[in-house]
Amino acid sequence: MGRLSDFRSGFLALAGAALASLATPATAQQNLVMYCGVQEEWCRAMSQAFERETGVKVAMTRKSAGEVYAQVKAEASNPRGDIWWGGTGDPHLQAAEEGLLEEYTSPMNKDLHDWAIKQWNAGKRRTIGIYSGALGFGYNTKLIAEKKLPEPKCWADLLNPKLKDEVQVADPNSSGTAYNLLATVVQLMGEQKGFDYLKALHKNVNQYTKSGAAPAKAASLGETSIGIVFIHDAVVFAVEGAPIKAVAPCEGTGYEIGSMSIIKGARNLENAKKFYDWALTPAAQALAGPAKSYQVPSNKNSAVPAQAPKMSEIKLIDYDFVKYGSSDERRRLLAKWDAEVKNLPK
Repeated sequence: MGRLSDFRSGFLALAGAALASLATPATAQQNLVMYCGVQEEWCRAMSQAFERETGVKVAMTRKSAGEVYAQVKAEASNPRGDIWWGGTGDPHLQAAEEGLLEEYTSPMNKDLHDWAIKQWNAGKRRTIGIYSGALGFGYNTKLIAEKKLPEPKCWADLLNPKLKDEVQVADPNSSGTAYNLLATVVQLMGEQKGFDYLKALHKNVNQYTKSGAAPAKAASLGETSIGIVFIHDAVVFAVEGAPIKAVAPCEGTGYEIGSMSIIKGARNLENAKKFYDWALTPAAQALAGPAKSYQVPSNKNSAVPAQAPKMSEIKLIDYDFVKYGSSDERRRLLAKWDAEVKNLPK
């Protein structure tokens, strides 16, 4: 009886294991782990719409672009994520260079703007542009008037000593927005003068936030007079009625190509590809406006939100995405900013 009982137990255990092995791939096919680098509302809109349209269960985590890059790098030997959607393109390019992303050619490529394909080529087919937006700042018109300060129109205006502790910007180590600022001033002014500018700006910065869009919200709430952000992030609060004016700096400014990538070793690779293709469609890109995100979409057939800043009216620099998205240059500039700017006394 003991042997028969053991046999039955063993047989049931093997049968259970066999069934489990058969069930696992089927379950995996219905899952997608998404790391999202834009605002929470847009992240939710994208993940919920994809889940609704495909039946694929999406587990979404929202972080700043620099934080997602750090997580993807930390998990390289045992990837947890499948798709990295959104956030500035520089960390996507760095991850592509470091072999952390999968090569993929979407059938949607033929419908995309040249700047989106340029990003795909720069990343050796491992990342692609999904939206674009210019760097600038937003200021609280009420606070500026109360403090009797001149309205800032240029990068140089932010160095006014009267703006001590009145400017907020993110930390470039965690924020793609702030790294874009770092790379922008270096390209606009030259490295030495660019760092001199950032050192002078440091005296007026009240906080280096983790998220790139956070300074726009702080300005809208009157917690800071000025927030350095992508212009579309300032527009969000102006549209809602906050006393915020968005500014494209007079000297010229950089811009981002928000990007999307499939993570190398993705456990749900086919679902990642399915999301990737879907996210490049006009229908998916149309979710931005209702989610209060006013970037310019990458599909040529997508409607541009009416509130989106007019890129053609902004003085844009010829931003070198390949150079400033490279691992070596990004690491070097961030280390220099940490050493020469972040720890300076006020």
